[in-house]
Amino acid sequence: MFVKTTNQTNTYVVWFLMLVLLCACAIIWSTIYTLERDKVLTVAFLDVEQGDAIYIETPHGNQVLIDGGKGRAVLRELGTQMSYFDRSIDMVIATHPDLDHIGGLPEVFKRFDVTIFIESGVEDVGAENSALHEAVQNEGIYLGKARQGMTFMLDTEVKLEILFPDREVATVESNTGSVVVKLTYKNTSFLFTGDSPAGIETYLTSVYGKRLKSNVLKVGHHGSKTSTAEVFLGFVDPEYAVISASCDNPYGHPHQEVLERLERFKAQTVSTCDLGTITFISDGETISR
Repeated sequence: MFVKTTNQTNTYVVWFLMLVLLCACAIIWSTIYTLERDKVLTVAFLDVEQGDAIYIETPHGNQVLIDGGKGRAVLRELGTQMSYFDRSIDMVIATHPDLDHIGGLPEVFKRFDVTIFIESGVEDVGAENSALHEAVQNEGIYLGKARQGMTFMLDTEVKLEILFPDREVATVESNTGSVVVKLTYKNTSFLFTGDSPAGIETYLTSVYGKRLKSNVLKVGHHGSKTSTAEVFLGFVDPEYAVISASCDNPYGHPHQEVLERLERFKAQTVSTCDLGTITFISDGETISR
């Protein structure tokens, strides 16, 4: 017959107490993490290498993800932004069906409970877009198409507006059909443009004019010379310009002429290549990093 010794019993007790202590610490730190973000809007441009993924968390904890990069890096980066116990995201937006924007989203849909998924409506027969829609269907996520004029109140005084597309874009070139989103919290704002080309940017200036003014601009198409038109920059007039691109990308992003243009408009340019994930905090009046 096996008989437990006093030393063995003490060892079990010590391990049990350590497990309880670890669980308690996890809960405490999770609570502290949540309290620290109370009353501020957090916008994090996630380091997913050559691609886009932007995480938004409102003062009361509502969450939005815009794009998901091309692979599993988005999961790693979300882990640095969200509580360990948090397994839900209220809204996911795919600006357009290019791999470097949607490739990581099927895994996001598998790992997190997502309430609503918004896409541009650009049709793409590629494997990545098929995998994306299969995941949306399998997880029972509500699917909607972005249209100009749609407004989502994410929280008290936190508003997300769709500026583009303004029409059906099923047969439009992918970048041209990119969803353009403006996020506003009280007197601060962010503008996310996907890979929108200069022609769409210029069109938006004719529709919205000074209403494009934003504190932070997500530079279009990873800093490609096909985006960031001068007239557009003039209306947006950003304090910060964020470029999401890998250091060794084969496209030469960001292009030098775009960097020079941003410098002329006195925007402080920051890049995920140099800094990794870039996080902004807004209290509704000022924005800080």
